[in-house]
Amino acid sequence: MSGTRHPALQDLADKDLSNLIKLVRERRDKARGEVQRRRREMRGKVAPKGTEAATSATGNNIKLEVLSAAVRRLNAERSRRERMAAQMSQAELSRRALQLKQKSSDDDIPFNTRHAHKGMRKAASERPKNLIRPMELGRQRKAAAVAQAKRDSQRP
Repeated sequence: MSGTRHPALQDLADKDLSNLIKLVRERRDKARGEVQRRRREMRGKVAPKGTEAATSATGNNIKLEVLSAAVRRLNAERSRRERMAAQMSQAELSRRALQLKQKSSDDDIPFNTRHAHKGMRKAASERPKNLIRPMELGRQRKAAAVAQAKRDSQRP
């Protein structure tokens, strides 16, 4: 699977990459099925495919691992290409937005329309400022609670 490794993988066209992914996946699935069949033969769950039952599946296990690693590399390359394409399209969109912004000018917009012009201005609060310290309010509230508790304890 040297075609699924770095230098050769980057030289592939997108269509060739898709075809290679499809081919390697098919081979991996076939190897996976063969490994599962051999394991079932060794356990005695199924009749042997040939004249004798399989005694090990090590060769097919190795083949399965190699093909699985190749599929992972191919999928990583495809997702890398998709990310690059998305970044490129995002950069193009940003450039276009900048061009449109630079092309439009705010000079010909009448002042009495709904535009920011000088930005937002702070609206003054109409609530009167509280001059009593919060600590004093808490002290009075606690004193009232204590007095009420005394009155409640004196009642029959």
